[in-house]
Amino acid sequence: MGKRGSRSQSQLLNTLTKKQKKHLRDFGEEHPFYDRVSREEAKPQICQLSESSDSSDSESDSESEPEQVSGYHRLLATLKNVSEEEEEDEEEEEEEDSIVDDAEMNDEDGGSDVSVEEEMAAESTESPENVALSADPEGKEDGEEPPGTSQTSPEEFTDAKHESLFSLETNFLEEESGDNSSLKASQDPFLQHVNKELKEKAIQAVATNPKTTHELKWPILGQLFFSSKFQKLETFKPPKDIDLKSLHLQKPLESTWTKTNSQFLSGPQKSSSPFTPLQKELFLIMNSYRDLFYPERTALKNGEEIRHVYCLHVINHILKANAQVLGNNSRRRSQKFGVGDDDDFRDQGLTRPKVLIVVPFREAALRVVQLFISLLEGDSKKKIIVSNKKRFQGEYGSDPEERPPNLKRPEDYEAVFVGNIDDHFRIGVAILQRSIRLYAPFYSSDILIASPLGLRTIIGGEGEKKRDFDFLSSIELLIIDQADIYLMQNWEHVLHLMNHMNLLPLDSHGVDFSRVRMWSLNNWSKYYRQTLLFGALQDAQINSVFNKYCVNMQGQVAVRNVPMTGSISHVLVQLPHVFQRMEAENLASVIDARFNFFVNKILPQYRDAVMSHTLIYIPSYFDFVRLRNYFKKEELNFTHICEYTQKSGVSRARHFFLQGEKQFLLFTERFHFYKRYTIKGIRNLIFYELPTYPHFYSEICNMLRATNRGEEATWTCTVLYSKYDAQRLAAVVGVERAAQMLQSNKNVHLFITGEK
Repeated sequence: MGKRGSRSQSQLLNTLTKKQKKHLRDFGEEHPFYDRVSREEAKPQICQLSESSDSSDSESDSESEPEQVSGYHRLLATLKNVSEEEEEDEEEEEEEDSIVDDAEMNDEDGGSDVSVEEEMAAESTESPENVALSADPEGKEDGEEPPGTSQTSPEEFTDAKHESLFSLETNFLEEESGDNSSLKASQDPFLQHVNKELKEKAIQAVATNPKTTHELKWPILGQLFFSSKFQKLETFKPPKDIDLKSLHLQKPLESTWTKTNSQFLSGPQKSSSPFTPLQKELFLIMNSYRDLFYPERTALKNGEEIRHVYCLHVINHILKANAQVLGNNSRRRSQKFGVGDDDDFRDQGLTRPKVLIVVPFREAALRVVQLFISLLEGDSKKKIIVSNKKRFQGEYGSDPEERPPNLKRPEDYEAVFVGNIDDHFRIGVAILQRSIRLYAPFYSSDILIASPLGLRTIIGGEGEKKRDFDFLSSIELLIIDQADIYLMQNWEHVLHLMNHMNLLPLDSHGVDFSRVRMWSLNNWSKYYRQTLLFGALQDAQINSVFNKYCVNMQGQVAVRNVPMTGSISHVLVQLPHVFQRMEAENLASVIDARFNFFVNKILPQYRDAVMSHTLIYIPSYFDFVRLRNYFKKEELNFTHICEYTQKSGVSRARHFFLQGEKQFLLFTERFHFYKRYTIKGIRNLIFYELPTYPHFYSEICNMLRATNRGEEATWTCTVLYSKYDAQRLAAVVGVERAAQMLQSNKNVHLFITGEK
């Protein structure tokens, strides 16, 4: 790869692809795109691209017409410039790494779908960026299994065998697959969105424009807040009845959706509408290409219902986008060279990936792909082609026998931690008409499905040699599902991802700039990106991401329903609850204010031996470390359990706490989230901070029932809160009582009778 310039003419002929040989036979010369620029030339024709760009282009733009030198090529000035000597060294290293990885994969997986020789032959036509993505981005460390995961492979497999079959540049729209009428319809929301042109003045005014907000109540979603910084804010109400034809669904979704969604429909509803009431309202917002934040998605109630509807939106978007590209390919083929306006064919972004779906576990990725297959297949007797399906099911599926048979956990725990719960993965999916390619290289994929950790290891950080985030440059639809779980994993990975969304790519990756939309060239992609954010709770960190990073020109829609009762109503023990209010000057000082308040006001009340068996519930791991160090310094009699404690250490801590040998037990929220152990021996509870999940409050309080020895009269529960904990406080005690507590500067004493 790195020494093509020194090969002889015969060697070059042997290395040409079929497309290059065809062009050489038809025109008597190699395609201008593959001209090798001599390093002695003073002026490059368009731009001096790296060898990696040449190899990437060989798989994508070999049949495109030679570009006219225009002003758009100035964009190439932003590309990364690397000397040819460095390129050769890096490419040789990548070749060696790829050979080693392929050999290891062949040794470990004898049943691989693609042999080592086939992979190496196909990778010679792939871009080095794709090879880098298929390798372990941070070497051996990334191969280590993170806590709470079930499996992590040391290397990744990418399907190089089906590159030409799924290439958008070399395929054309099939007549038998249906007409393109939905794309021609002026009322199609997809076309209205991607063809809408923003003015530079409107972009510049976004930074200073105040956000316009309008409140509206819908029958199912409840209280909605429409907001926008662009032009006039438009709101709408859901119609009573929906006709599938009015939704502009691409074929074959009109026929397959009813079958796929039938499990959620019953009785007269099944015949009247193909959507449930919740799905209908959600899809109307999705299909309008507005950003959406829905914080009431739970694994037990409506998780699968929501997954079905956003998968429908994803497939509908991809089929329309690819049909537009394939249709323009056919138009360009039928036209004579030089006839027509290039702007008529602008239908792509700077890179191919259009949709990014972020899910926490492999089981969720498995269900998403299964829905894609179901939506494309439906009732038709003709099965769609799914490449590498067997391998995918093996790596993302799970064995039911692996789960302990006597493991008893709450229902919500069973619903979240079902199947394969590995949280380190990423996979590219390419869709072309009625075929799906799994394990597609990222730059040949339409849809990327990944966990935050899987993306973090690819994106890398400042100063790292192997990092890549160009594949995020043209994401048009971002879906973050089960956002609340990322608070329990590592929220920094989500923030890192959002900071790298829709940036200009550092390399060209074989793009045909005459086909790139103007708003993508202008680096305005983030104003066209639709973000769908689903979670199980209202949280300040999730709200911050939605408010800061979602700037869609169509506007934003957030569901803001307030809890009326709160989880304290589910406490089943007779327990006095004392809510201690602390004061903080600002949000940045809350952490120190809470620590000082606890050390000076709360802890002295529990130092006496009479107040033994005290469990301190700590949501933040950083607060846990700070308290643990303080307890060690003060030589207090305590033990601790966190998410990193070994199993033997957990057993010892539980035993010492139950027997009263340790007065205090420091207990982290993440451990409770991942394990849900019942801690016995609790007599006094201290919530250092209100729980992230409201139902954790009642779960922890109800643990006092585990060891009932007639000591109910001495049980206590103390909760620390500030005015910045308004959302969590309302979720625990209810919105009305929370408002009264926040207005008052006094401590609040609540006594819950409970029901046996």
